[in-house]
Amino acid sequence: MLRAAVAAKTPLGVKAKEAMDKGELVSDDLVVGIIDEAMKKPSCQKGFILDGFPRTVVQAQKLDEMLEKQGVKVDKVLNFAIDDAILEERITGRWIHPSSGRTYHTKFAPPKVPGVDDVTGEPLIQRKDDTAAVLKSRLEAFHKQTEPVIDYYSKKNIVANLHAEKPPKEVTVEVEKVFFTANAAAFSNPDSKSYFDE
Repeated sequence: MLRAAVAAKTPLGVKAKEAMDKGELVSDDLVVGIIDEAMKKPSCQKGFILDGFPRTVVQAQKLDEMLEKQGVKVDKVLNFAIDDAILEERITGRWIHPSSGRTYHTKFAPPKVPGVDDVTGEPLIQRKDDTAAVLKSRLEAFHKQTEPVIDYYSKKNIVANLHAEKPPKEVTVEVEKVFFTANAAAFSNPDSKSYFDE
């Protein structure tokens, strides 16, 4: 949503770009404003998913306040729970073909020839942030800032803890079950405005 607002040069998108161009973080109020703006578009009328936001309790509170003004609320929070060591193995083993975006993994989805794209034969790269050192820093920030967000939403009984160490297909099934349950609950309450409508 943030990139779309910047690309569309909306008033909030212009402000966000100014902050990013200066190397500053986009303020919580600005991000929530962009979400508020995006929710009014036809593409969001049947629902939307936020990925990577909110990252702090303050952001969660600001998001909830904005949603409450519109008569809606966060229906479900998905917590992809995984041990840090497993996450490190997954992240540091990831390799990408830059021009196509094809992703490989040294253990779980290796290319036919190590370091080479299966389709083009071109070299694969590893993203700069797919290293153990960068991941360690990101995980420290996650445990310090984002885990309290899970606690915040747990008190509202809307967190679904998913076992992300499972194979991707099994995790996908878990996600689908959560969405199906949330959607069914919304349909059983005629006064509910669900963001999981099909």
